[in-house]
Amino acid sequence: MTTLQKGDKAPHFSGSDQDGNVHTLADYKGKKLVVFFYPKADTPGCTAEACDLRDNFERFKANNYALLGVSADSAKAQSKFKTKYEFPFPLLADEDKSVIEAFGVWGPKKFMGREYDGIHRTTFVINEEGIIDEVISAVKTKEHAAQILK
Repeated sequence: MTTLQKGDKAPHFSGSDQDGNVHTLADYKGKKLVVFFYPKADTPGCTAEACDLRDNFERFKANNYALLGVSADSAKAQSKFKTKYEFPFPLLADEDKSVIEAFGVWGPKKFMGREYDGIHRTTFVINEEGIIDEVISAVKTKEHAAQILK
């Protein structure tokens, strides 16, 4: 699981969003970047989290933040999720898990007594210089924006 901590340099990443556009860490230099990892598009917790971020998007923009959602879903699934809920931010379709693994959020999970590997719901707040300002692993899906915009 993630060993990245506050003060670490964010990993360089490159991933394609729901429309095939490539996003890299360098694209966001000069902005604060919120990279939020979620297990699966259009599931209850992930929907609550992304909708809370959507509903507070203007506050993020006003504070020089860009948002980037990431899961291992296909571009098609991400596109449907983004369209259905009108998200104003891109969703990376990280099917090869290169971004997920770069941030160290893939690992063993337990659900209803069953163990499996999956994405741990984690958010990284990266400053304008590419340094991690915060790692949020105890994500409150219905009030996640408040956890970031303190």
